Amino acid sequence: MVKKAAAMFSICASIAICLGCTTTSNHILYAALPQSAQIVAYREDPNSGVLTQLTISPITAGPAVQSLAVHPSGKYLYAANAGENDVSLFAIGTGGSLVEQGTRTQVGTSPTLLAIDSAGQYLYVANSGSENISVLSISSSSGTLTPVGQPFQVGISPLNMKISPSGNFLYVTGASSQVGVPGYIEVLSITSGTLAIVPPIVQPGSNPYGLAITPDGNYLYTANFGDNTISEFTINNSGSATSSGVPPGGLAPIAGSPIGETYTGPVSLLVNTAQQYLYVANQQSSGNVAGYAIGTGTSAGALSLLSSSPYPTGAQPSVIATDVAGNYVFVGNQSKPAIESFCLASKNLTCNSSTGIGSLTEVDTYPLGNAPTSIVISP
Repeated sequence: MVKKAAAMFSICASIAICLGCTTTSNHILYAALPQSAQIVAYREDPNSGVLTQLTISPITAGPAVQSLAVHPSGKYLYAANAGENDVSLFAIGTGGSLVEQGTRTQVGTSPTLLAIDSAGQYLYVANSGSENISVLSISSSSGTLTPVGQPFQVGISPLNMKISPSGNFLYVTGASSQVGVPGYIEVLSITSGTLAIVPPIVQPGSNPYGLAITPDGNYLYTANFGDNTISEFTINNSGSATSSGVPPGGLAPIAGSPIGETYTGPVSLLVNTAQQYLYVANQQSSGNVAGYAIGTGTSAGALSLLSSSPYPTGAQPSVIATDVAGNYVFVGNQSKPAIESFCLASKNLTCNSSTGIGSLTEVDTYPLGNAPTSIVISP
């Protein structure tokens, strides 16, 4: 796959062609590899999306490390270790190095998801085995974790979890225990790290593994693995209930939701930083990422398939992330484990003259020894 990178980005050898190519990056991509209990680390070239593995990579992590989260300050990385029911704290050093700090913090059974509020005050841990959420306060001076009360019971095994941009609500998806019954989205209000359920519980499609919220906090989407659909919701961001009874933070389906996918096994979602597009990793199809435009005006929040979609990937794409600038998209594949880098075409970044705005063009593929389950990029 190096041939594509060489063809697309050899312009970086000439400052006359690409004045920005002298820019360096401190942005590091980290990926969790549960089978080997390791974290791999790559430096991202912000001009090309090319990844260079750090000499200190891979890094030893906890047993079955499942999920990663980087503190907004860029000083700390947290790792959920499903194999021993705890969370590790790593200090991020110069050049992206990771040094584990102190004693690991115990949480519920089988922690599989992490989320940090934008202020960097609290870490939320979804425990799939004990069906609850552990809340941990974060020390501003050291990054150390302190449990806040007892884990909050949600009554479902969490499939995904996201915090609203406002930091006031936590959204958790889960599957139904009954065949043919839609999954669930639980909305939890947040008050100084304390959680409370906001009724009613919403039902999207079956097995909602994918979850994404637009940067403005107005729309929420789920990728429903079980019935190959995508559910679209408007989030009530007002201070009071709507006329239809939707409470603050609650969800109202967008007309026409859910929409059917042409491809199978949608499992992960990503909204680009400019909030123009939503990308869907389809795990059970021939291997691809589908791209959708996010509507505005009278079609606000509604999705429409891009004409250039889908974008081929390796087999079983399962996780998807973007860099800080929103110019490149990274996909983790489970079969023949690898991370793939893609250029996201925009008004300011032409990736491939034959495709339109919003399209993805492959940069390169980076083979891994084991399948990645989480990808994060330092700010």
